Amino acid sequence: MFSVAWGALPFTGHTAVADSALSSFCMGLVSAEGSASSERGRFRSPCQVCFSTVAKPLLGSHLVCLATPLQQETDAVKEELLHFKAAGGGTIVENTTTGIGRDVNTLKKLAEETGVHIIAGAGFYVDSTHSSQTQAMTVEQLTNIIVDEMLKGADGTNIKCGVVGEIGCSWPLTQSEHRVLQATAQAQSQLGCPVIIHPGRSSDSPFQIVRILQEAGADASKTVMSHLDRTIFDTKKLLEFAKLGCYLEYDLFGTEFLHYQFHPDIDMPSDNERIARIRTLIDEGYEDRILMAHDVHTKNRLMKYGGHGYSHIFENIVPKMLIRGISQDKIDKILLANPKRWLTFK
Repeated sequence: MFSVAWGALPFTGHTAVADSALSSFCMGLVSAEGSASSERGRFRSPCQVCFSTVAKPLLGSHLVCLATPLQQETDAVKEELLHFKAAGGGTIVENTTTGIGRDVNTLKKLAEETGVHIIAGAGFYVDSTHSSQTQAMTVEQLTNIIVDEMLKGADGTNIKCGVVGEIGCSWPLTQSEHRVLQATAQAQSQLGCPVIIHPGRSSDSPFQIVRILQEAGADASKTVMSHLDRTIFDTKKLLEFAKLGCYLEYDLFGTEFLHYQFHPDIDMPSDNERIARIRTLIDEGYEDRILMAHDVHTKNRLMKYGGHGYSHIFENIVPKMLIRGISQDKIDKILLANPKRWLTFK
């Protein structure tokens, strides 16, 4: 079972996945601060799923990432969660990790006040957020920290994380990030836990990351490669990567703009283009490995400020997927079955 801020959850229901400020996977109701202990993942109450997890849990979101303008917006996030719940959402995967303002106490409070289960993320983000102490640590020391955040509690609390990640990688990968990847693999090997990775902004980065993880003992079948919508554009290369067995996450739904400041050379795809890419993966037989999310991590993405919020996949994307010929069975697999399988500890 996942330990939650206010109880354990059995695995029954829909989940959603996000990715920032409050990770939204749209597919799985995991607990609010789920624990990665020996009580292997379970869901508690039936809800519907959105984009990347069930119950509709959101995969890959940041609810209270203090490194973003959301740090003063707890009330706005609460309203978003209530809207998410009303739309059928039950669980959020909150991907904020060490170094970018993870606040598990606030996550617990939000979970208790809204009834939405929130799963916190263990581990470390990109090199630029690593402290000097983190950069000096050995793989063994990093592994011990990740395991403790899963089994004992994070940030000096008894609130346990339920996933490892979002583990941050740059391009080119730094030595500190390389050690964190090795530690992530070792922690996953010990715990049988779900892992989610933020790849560098190169189409070669996901391949490099999977190789490093597997060499260190990781399980690709329990690992999500996020942000593929801004990372791998060539269909042949995408299908080559899909063969490696990771979950393939399209998690920037709702992000549509002309200029992507972090990678100006690329054209950020539209939601319609994301749906088309998912349709391609389904047609090639990879519907069991697809996840969806929003990566909400700045307050302009909240409905209060004109954004799509945490329910965009449920309310807008799923109807368009049906119009584009993706069956309800396939959608349920992506939004329910896949997040549930990923979030369940081995």
